[in-house]
Amino acid sequence: MTKAVAAAAHVDGRVVPLTNQDKVLFPRDGYTKGDLVAYYRAVAPVILPYLRGAPLTLERYPDGIDATRAFWEKQIPRYAPDWVARVATEPSTGEKRKVTFTVCDDEATLVWVANLAAIALHIWTSRLPDLDRPELVLFDLDPGERCPLARLARVALAFRDELAAIGLHPLVKTTGGMGLHVVLPLAPHYDYEQAKGVAELVARRVNGVLPADTTLQRAVAKRPEDRVYLDWVQVGRGKTYAAPFSVRARDGAPVSMPLAWAEVEAMGRKRAPETTREMRRWTIATVPKLIAAGGDPWQNEGWKPQPLESALTRARSLWE
Repeated sequence: MTKAVAAAAHVDGRVVPLTNQDKVLFPRDGYTKGDLVAYYRAVAPVILPYLRGAPLTLERYPDGIDATRAFWEKQIPRYAPDWVARVATEPSTGEKRKVTFTVCDDEATLVWVANLAAIALHIWTSRLPDLDRPELVLFDLDPGERCPLARLARVALAFRDELAAIGLHPLVKTTGGMGLHVVLPLAPHYDYEQAKGVAELVARRVNGVLPADTTLQRAVAKRPEDRVYLDWVQVGRGKTYAAPFSVRARDGAPVSMPLAWAEVEAMGRKRAPETTREMRRWTIATVPKLIAAGGDPWQNEGWKPQPLESALTRARSLWE
């Protein structure tokens, strides 16, 4: 990628200082902080709709992904420009005090965040003005080290089909690591307890349908390495997930990429013995070109906030 050397970015009337743009963040790939900034600028039109209004946690690697000086940052830095949006929240589970989060509402903020070497951007599943109403249910499909790609795809498609059977239409993206996220957009009037109840109900249903392919075992040491862990507990106030189009701090600079379901169907026809190689198709080098050619796959598939009442009635009829 082209190495950026500019001392500042001029974005929507704001001047965003840029520092150490030649600092290598991904040593085995040569990608620099300048490349990270350039990537986030390239994808700003598609990533910003997911970031706006959502409390943002930064995963920062100022000395690169191999360095020990890396950290997660919830509290907005004291040196943040005045024009960066922010929100003070009540303490979430496990926290003792309020946190004032960065809110990335515009491209200038996105550039500022990227210049902090915030490789990965993690967001709440709710957004302003109502942080107690999640806009989605997240199912994190986490494959073991010896889980074949086709098995992961089969499990994701089972979520799609089981939800479709009760009248719901989920979306899917890569995590940017080994797995997939299945995402169910919600109508804006459910609380986190309701969302978590749906997450558990559907995960247990898929586990019952595919018991040889999936596990609900939370202890990593006890999970079969060839199965997919169905993590439904990442639903709750203050819990985060990797934003669509976020980079991840891994070799290859992979991206958490929204997909069409046809991509997952194609994965199901492959004989790859594990999943990592497939997930590295989507990187900071490839994703801008894919977006330029086809736009945001989730918008093409249709982000549809959905009510739950009739679906839960059908689930009680079909699943119990």
